[in-house]
Amino acid sequence: MTATNDAENTLILETTKGRVVIALRPDLAPLHVARIKELARAKFYDGIVFHRVIDGFMAQTGCPKGTGTGGSELPDLKAEFNAEPHVRGVCSMARAQNPNSANSQFFICFSDARFLDKQYTVWGKVTEGMENVDQIKRGEPVRDPDSIISMRVAADVEA
Repeated sequence: MTATNDAENTLILETTKGRVVIALRPDLAPLHVARIKELARAKFYDGIVFHRVIDGFMAQTGCPKGTGTGGSELPDLKAEFNAEPHVRGVCSMARAQNPNSANSQFFICFSDARFLDKQYTVWGKVTEGMENVDQIKRGEPVRDPDSIISMRVAADVEA
């Protein structure tokens, strides 16, 4: 696991439910980690809602339209599927049917979702604040959804 004291590979999300800290895994998915950091530094995720939240499964975010139909203006990413299991707290990229269609949307697993293993790109894991993720309002789509207030790379945050 990536050391949580690696500020360049740590994300801090301030959500409407509280703070969530994610350890990034560039060892597993270097292109996806680079994309997430690029978008976080551009403040892309600020104000984006958790548009698809399924109890016992996952909370999905990262769509600028708030519907699950959009992404950033950057090109889609080539899949970096890996053997890291989809378990509680894991962060993985959402995608369309095409394996190489991940862009900006991602999800955080509430519990084990091993059926996704090696089919979606795992790029991080929640190290603090999973109790806040657990409080995110459920729905498909979510009515009056929770959101990411801000998402920053820890190295960019004043101590």
